[in-house]
Amino acid sequence: MLSTTILTLVGSLRAGSINRQLAEVAASGAPEGVEVKVFDRLGEIPFYNEDIDAEGLVPEPALALREAAAASDGLLLISPEYNGTMPAVLKNAIDWLSRPFGASAVSGMPTAVIGAAFGQYGGVWAQDDARKSVGIAGARVVEEVRLAIGGSVTRYAEIHPKDDPETVAQLNEAVRVLAEASISVA
Repeated sequence: MLSTTILTLVGSLRAGSINRQLAEVAASGAPEGVEVKVFDRLGEIPFYNEDIDAEGLVPEPALALREAAAASDGLLLISPEYNGTMPAVLKNAIDWLSRPFGASAVSGMPTAVIGAAFGQYGGVWAQDDARKSVGIAGARVVEEVRLAIGGSVTRYAEIHPKDDPETVAQLNEAVRVLAEASISVA
């Protein structure tokens, strides 16, 4: 397998977030030749504002996000569900990555959305909204990758997701499919 980089954005800023733990498992179980990089600066990025999206004015954290995306072959969004949709921090990242429209760093980039949530459906509304938003932003959504882990607070109350063989297998498969989609575009 060729060298492939997958940029991962986690929609929860909480240090102990289960979705952050899923990102760690995805990174540690990536197939040979695939590097999963987690961008940890979403909380530093100001809300998208076209007035500051001009040469010399783009805030450094937003610029770092765009550069990380430009240096990647694929994008993995890991989202909890907040009030029936994706967290604002994830939507904001998509907004910054969508510009310039049609020529952004994620234009045509294979992208997958997964996540965990407390509810029984595992955040499918949030994931559907994220797929819709990132698709409109120009990314190529890899629809075959679907992983919504319900009841996550209970399921991982006593263990880390890395200690749940089913979770590890599902994450490894999600990363493998996204990596293969990323290679086919390269």
